[in-house]
Amino acid sequence: MTVTGPSGDELLRLLGALANPHRLRIVAALRAERAYVSQLARELGISRALLQLHLRKLEAAGLVSATLELSEDGKAMKFYEVKPFVLELSPDTIAAAAPTLSTPTPGTPPAGDEGERP
Repeated sequence: MTVTGPSGDELLRLLGALANPHRLRIVAALRAERAYVSQLARELGISRALLQLHLRKLEAAGLVSATLELSEDGKAMKFYEVKPFVLELSPDTIAAAAPTLSTPTPGTPPAGDEGERP
């Protein structure tokens, strides 16, 4: 995210990462304190596999970070925490981000689809 706001692609990545009720609950749960996967899965009532899928999406968007630590009994534990962020969403933010989108404009086929038409 730049000083003036996110680029179009950054905005899509952030909004996409937050556009899921599980991911919103994960961010809310991690707001108070960091947690390891098993603890967080129990707290949210979802499987570890599903939780990890959502955590990867949040991490790719830069909204959470992970650290690997060893427990007292030598087990590896991956702790997640929310990275500080502020996202201002307004028509002006969107208008500033839209010209920087790398996705094709309407009527232009996506890269690799030049010969394909529905």
